[in-house]
Amino acid sequence: MPVTDTDLFLPVRLGPYQLANRIVMAPLTRSRAGAGDVPRPMAAKYYGQRASAGLIISEATQISPQGKGYAWTPGIHSTEQVAGWKAVTAAVHAKGSRIFLQLWHVGRISHPDLQPGGALPVAPSAIRPNVEAFTETGLKPTVTPRALEVSELPGIVDDYRRACENALQAGFDGVEVHAANGYLLDQFLRDGANRRTDAYGGSVENRVRFPLEVTRAAIAVCGADRVGIRISPINSRNDLVDSNPEPVFTHLVDRLNDFGIAYIHVIEGVTGGPREVEGGFDLGKLRTRFGGLYMANNGYTLDLALAARRQNKADLIAFGKPFISNPDLVARLARNAPLSAPDPATFYGGDEHGYTDYPELETA
Repeated sequence: MPVTDTDLFLPVRLGPYQLANRIVMAPLTRSRAGAGDVPRPMAAKYYGQRASAGLIISEATQISPQGKGYAWTPGIHSTEQVAGWKAVTAAVHAKGSRIFLQLWHVGRISHPDLQPGGALPVAPSAIRPNVEAFTETGLKPTVTPRALEVSELPGIVDDYRRACENALQAGFDGVEVHAANGYLLDQFLRDGANRRTDAYGGSVENRVRFPLEVTRAAIAVCGADRVGIRISPINSRNDLVDSNPEPVFTHLVDRLNDFGIAYIHVIEGVTGGPREVEGGFDLGKLRTRFGGLYMANNGYTLDLALAARRQNKADLIAFGKPFISNPDLVARLARNAPLSAPDPATFYGGDEHGYTDYPELETA
């Protein structure tokens, strides 16, 4: 399929920024942070190699020690972590790209081994997910989380606010609120994890309340035009479902419209799985309702991306795994060149092998 009759590779406006193209590097957990969950120097090289993307969204980053759910993932809640991220943003900016930080609290997808003082993970309700947690000593079954008290929620919102302040201090161009893939904000949204009977559970309006409070906090720090949000309306990742997701997510998007945020980042289908889901709904309704940019994600190939732009089904296209093994992915797509396959054995943890040593096309 020719690529010359599309604007996929042409500049586009995102908030205050002119992006070089409509291709986004999706957030990719790689579990390579050092002591204190500080990004290591090799992270600057890794992100810098991939800075031909119009926008990079960082790997999911803990807003607080309580927000941690996977071994060796980075945070944005300490002075040392901010310093580590400064090297990353400098490397990306030196290549002329933009980078947003993805704000992450995993909620119940954690383990006492990963929590301060061996505490229980927290969640909207005390419902154990049927998944395993990735700890420093291997995979372990998750435990039944502790239901958050209403009085604790403002403190978590403050953690998000401080994370946004730290992100700007570290040089990030904006932030993405992670409300997808079965983590804390997604847990509040969906009745498979939220059985609360207070102002944060039950009705659709109540279940969207906490994610909206977090988004407001991010806007207060960064400005609406430097805030995006990631959602996964029909995704069953991390043992999370909803009995009727369409009214939940259409209402959420309507409210986000009122805020004037820069984009919604929509996982279409199941992360890393099928794009069509039984019992799902037409996600094009979210595209139609939202006034900002619509970023599409999940299983996109060049042909799918080109078709999405030709049919105006998405403004931005996020690629995940292809960016792992193709640091020059934008150039390869523009030339319709072959893509290198990634090695799943090196996805999580380890050193520069499988991280910064994938060759560009000219040296492959």
